[in-house]
Amino acid sequence: MTPFLVLLFALTVALDVAGQTAFKLGLSRASEAPLWKRVATSPMAMAGFAAYGVELVLWLAVLARAPLSVAFPLAALSYCGVLVTSRFVLHERVSGRRWLGASVVTLGVALVCLSA
Repeated sequence: MTPFLVLLFALTVALDVAGQTAFKLGLSRASEAPLWKRVATSPMAMAGFAAYGVELVLWLAVLARAPLSVAFPLAALSYCGVLVTSRFVLHERVSGRRWLGASVVTLGVALVCLSA
């Protein structure tokens, strides 16, 4: 893999994690408003959509340069990133089993990369 492709992968994962985190932050506030209205009026939710829009363009660039059998498993790293963000940004309690699961996912991604 070229350094440029690694950068594209890293950016897509980071944007996916940022988008999910922004959605959670934007929609976590207590409100009686319907969900659609909270989404439409939340700057953080809008930031999540923007992150997803940029991620989509970068993901298409990844798919144009890498085999899908490598690219898609690498995208699973976003699960690990969301777990880390959930713990340290959102201050959620994360069990040992979840950390173990994220470690297994990371090991799987590493095996895919070594075989590429």
